[in-house]
Amino acid sequence: MKVIVFFALAAALASGQKLGKPLTLKEPVTLAALLANPDASVGKTVQVQGKVTEVCEMMGCWMNLTDADGHLLRIKVEDGDIVFPKAAIGKQAVAEGVLQKEEMSKEKLIEQMKHEAEENGRKFDPAKVKAGKTVYTIAGTGAVVLEK
Repeated sequence: MKVIVFFALAAALASGQKLGKPLTLKEPVTLAALLANPDASVGKTVQVQGKVTEVCEMMGCWMNLTDADGHLLRIKVEDGDIVFPKAAIGKQAVAEGVLQKEEMSKEKLIEQMKHEAEENGRKFDPAKVKAGKTVYTIAGTGAVVLEK
């Protein structure tokens, strides 16, 4: 069964919209598996697959991927390296890059969330942020947005 899934994914990747550098790993790890023990993969190249739920409105410099269980991970690139298309929202994507960890203070988290709210035309209430948090992101090198 795993062989059939691998070939189905390989066929989908071949026909998808390729962004950035070609993917180098053979198959993605699930978001659930990666986020169950993310510290073990920090600094390493990882590949994940998920549904695109959001893309940076201003520069297309990040996209959020999620799975059926609600795990969420952001793929972030330097402005202009890759432009994640807004048309990818709602589609499956496979992304690859180096997993990074950032300890965000409450103030830094508020600053980031305020910035994103402004970019996306959303309201933001800083009083709802009670503490800082650890944030994991992938410094993206390549991605494929699947057509299905």
